[in-house]
Amino acid sequence: MFTGIIEQTGKVKSFLKGGNQAKITIQFQKSIADLTLGESIAVNGVCLTVVNTGRDCFSSDISEETLIRTNLGELKPLGVVNLERAIKVGERLGGHLVSGHIDGTGRILSKIKKGEDVLLTVEAPGKIMRYIVEKGSIAVDGISLTVAFCDKKSFTIYIIPHTEACTNLKWKKTGDIVNLENDVIGKYIEKFVNIKNHNNGKESGLNKEFLTEHGFR
Repeated sequence: MFTGIIEQTGKVKSFLKGGNQAKITIQFQKSIADLTLGESIAVNGVCLTVVNTGRDCFSSDISEETLIRTNLGELKPLGVVNLERAIKVGERLGGHLVSGHIDGTGRILSKIKKGEDVLLTVEAPGKIMRYIVEKGSIAVDGISLTVAFCDKKSFTIYIIPHTEACTNLKWKKTGDIVNLENDVIGKYIEKFVNIKNHNNGKESGLNKEFLTEHGFR
């Protein structure tokens, strides 16, 4: 589990495809002395397993499913990626709960400078937009961000200078593909509201009326 607060960026040292899979090696910007084999690390928001470590780098295998669902298959040597290690119990949760399981990708429609901030608009498919709400959370290439506003086809976020400086967003441009992960809480709520009792076919007791009655507006 992650928080969407990027710890550092890294550079793709090598990207080797073989059949339907791939192996990526990433060079750290800042060394991680205690990185261990089998540890989870988010690369552009994708949860990968460390299978090899070096003094200034690590390697991970990428499955066919990950190549299909994310933008990792488009990475090339020297490409910049966002990195975040899994959270430890007891640490501050600075962003929101991010699983590292990407729901799909979106395309940057525009990137506009507005004062010190950057206004970033991303187009996304309906299956992702259905869970995006204004002032809600969305992980873009693993970065926990707040939705400023949205419509049926796209959403817009404000990027503060610190976030742009510490992530790969400074290199992103119009037309680029980004990984998107919806807030998992919204997906679970939808599941619980729509689920039916398998024994008698009745709808779950968790419905709109129940939520309204208990103070959820």
